[in-house]
Formats: sequence, structure tokens, C-alpha cells
Amino acid sequence: MKTSRETIWRLCAGGVFAGLLCFFAGCDASKPSVAPPVELLVFAAASTTNALQDVSALYAEKSGVKIVPSFASSSTLAKQIESGAPADVFISANPGWMDYVEAAKRVVDSTRVDLLGNRLVLIAPMDSPLDQVVIENGFALNGLLDADGRLAMGDPAHVPAGIYGKQSLETLGVWGSVESRVAPMQDVRAALAMVERGETPLGVVYATDAALSDRVQVVGVFPKETHPLIVYPAAVVSELKKADALAFLEFLKTPAVQAIFEKYGFTVAK
Repeated sequence: MKTSRETIWRLCAGGVFAGLLCFFAGCDASKPSVAPPVELLVFAAASTTNALQDVSALYAEKSGVKIVPSFASSSTLAKQIESGAPADVFISANPGWMDYVEAAKRVVDSTRVDLLGNRLVLIAPMDSPLDQVVIENGFALNGLLDADGRLAMGDPAHVPAGIYGKQSLETLGVWGSVESRVAPMQDVRAALAMVERGETPLGVVYATDAALSDRVQVVGVFPKETHPLIVYPAAVVSELKKADALAFLEFLKTPAVQAIFEKYGFTVAK
């Protein structure tokens, strides 16, 4: 069957029109499409915020991989991961919430590593008359809170810093005297903010959080033996980008990155 001149003209015109569209859109059919840059969604404990932001910028510069961090309490992040949140890496502020994610079968086998350590401190507003509190068995914490003052800390029911704080105060024999006066916060940074604003006379936070603020002072350091060792484990939680996520975890153990974490007051696993 012969093709009419009108049909040929329409086919040619269509091709020319498509070509013009491609030209004005900046298309180049001779060049292969460029894959979008790799992005990794990293769920990380709130206390790592500042350090991990610096690390993420350095990693993007070195590798071209963009780190998209999501910061919150480890408990919040762990439950989101359990529910199917598309995280690639999880950095928890305590082993317990990493155990929780592992039990939910959301950790890629053999990728879990202990990454960081921290210390627990007692803080007060910078203008507080308190300058030093000896934290020891039976110390008078309740009497330091004033008549109606409260103790800011991460919620001891689920926030790692609050869990460690409660364990320490129980070991020291003073938890019973202050339990009703605790202001439980959604994460450790919220507890820090309460003391910064002078809404509570004292707070329990990590040493790394206290070091970031010029509006609080450290008035006491909790003895290490009064609570379990503070450990931040990290792991890959998605098979989809396992190779890229593992490369990022390896980067977190390099000397340049360890120096960043140490600058913010963390100890690093050797």
C-alpha cells in the first residue's frame, strides 16, 4: 500500500516538531542520561546534630554523596524505622534502641559498629549561683532545685540521656527524692533548651550538648560507674543502598571524622 503525500508530510512535521521541542528544552539525544547523585538518609540521635552536620558536609565534598540527616530522640527514630521509614543508616545514642531495631529485623547483618562515647553532666544556667556540685551518694539534688524548680532531662521512659540519668540517680540513691520534679523532654536538646532559657534551675544532659551552649555551665559530672557505659552504635538499616551506606560507615571511622567528633566532645571507638 502506498503512503500518501499527506501522511508523509505529517510524519515529517511531527519529527521536526519533536526535534524543535528537544532543541529548545536543551536535549541531546547523543548523550546518555546522567544518574542523579546518591543520597543517604541518616537517622541520628539528636545529640549528634552539630557534629554530623559537619561530617555530612565533608563527606559530600569527598564523595559526592549527599547525606540527608534526620535528628530526633533515638527512641523516636527507632520506632519510625520499625514502622518502615526509609532510613539507610541509624546512629543511636544507646545500644538498647539499636537492639530494638535489630529485633525488628531492620538492621543489615554484620553492619553494626560501636561508633562514639559520651559523658553525662549536670548543668545550670550561666547566671546561676551554683558553680560546683559534688555528685556522690545521697547528694542533696532535691534541695538544689529551689522550692518550685524542676530538673530538665530527656524523658527517662525512652530518651537515652534520660535513661542514663535515671540509672545514675538511682545508683546514687537520690532518684526517689527528685522523680516527681523531673521535667521530661522529648530529647536531650530540648532538656538543654529548658536550662538555657532559665525555665529549670538544673538539667541532665550529655557533655557534648553542654559544650555547645554559652548559656549554661557544667556544675557536676556524673561518675561513669553510676550508669552503663554511654555508647553510640551505628548500622546500615536498608539493603537498597547497602554498599553506599557501608562506605559512609567506614568514613565515620577515619581520622578526619574522628577529629570532628572529638572536637564536639565525643570519645571515639578505637
